[in-house]
Amino acid sequence: IPFLQRSIQLLLLPIHVLACLGLWDSFYKKVFPYIMARVAPMYNHKVYRQKRELFSNLRKFAGPSGQLMLLEIGTGTGTNFQFYPPGCRLTCTDPNPNFRKFLLKSLSENPHLQLEQLVVASGEDLHEIQDGAVDVVVCTLVLCSVTSINKVLTEVLRVLRLGGAFYFLEHVAADQSSWTYFWQKVCDPVWKYFGDGCSLSRETQKELEKTNFSELNLRCIRVTPYWIPSSPHIIGYAIK
Repeated sequence: IPFLQRSIQLLLLPIHVLACLGLWDSFYKKVFPYIMARVAPMYNHKVYRQKRELFSNLRKFAGPSGQLMLLEIGTGTGTNFQFYPPGCRLTCTDPNPNFRKFLLKSLSENPHLQLEQLVVASGEDLHEIQDGAVDVVVCTLVLCSVTSINKVLTEVLRVLRLGGAFYFLEHVAADQSSWTYFWQKVCDPVWKYFGDGCSLSRETQKELEKTNFSELNLRCIRVTPYWIPSSPHIIGYAIK
């Protein structure tokens, strides 16, 4: 694995050098939203049925007023908006401010939603959101690229009201005896350059199981094409 990792790094040497100099990250954060604006709809098409099923019971977590207060971490281009119920009061967070124009475009295409806040913040630090302020937190394809999954989940528990739910859809590490896992480990060092810090081999399920949720509903799926290293996923929701 180390030999193959270094071989790939050698092929991408200019990018590796820019990353070491601290120049790649600032450049790619400007480019990444444009890439995601193209890629995210294609991914959404692949998992449309799974997302529709996942978000079908969002309404049951609405607060006493009947309105659903929903916080999405790492909103990106807003590809989940179409799955949220009408009247949903939405708070969007993302650490990359360059997503803003794409997110606003998605909001204009989904007038059934009511925007409450647009916050530039990482999932590890949601200090602008009050304790127990939201009914639902959503996080899709985000935990693969955060600095600390544990810190994100700690923040999720803090901002959720008692009885609220955390919805997730994440690509994760494959079984360690599989060829998929082998290639995940080979590609990991350079994958982060093109996924804005994304890791292919995060064991997110274990982190969710360790977190103090009262209930965890989780299942494993694979997203086509099955041969790519990001195919293994987990999907589900957890209740505080």
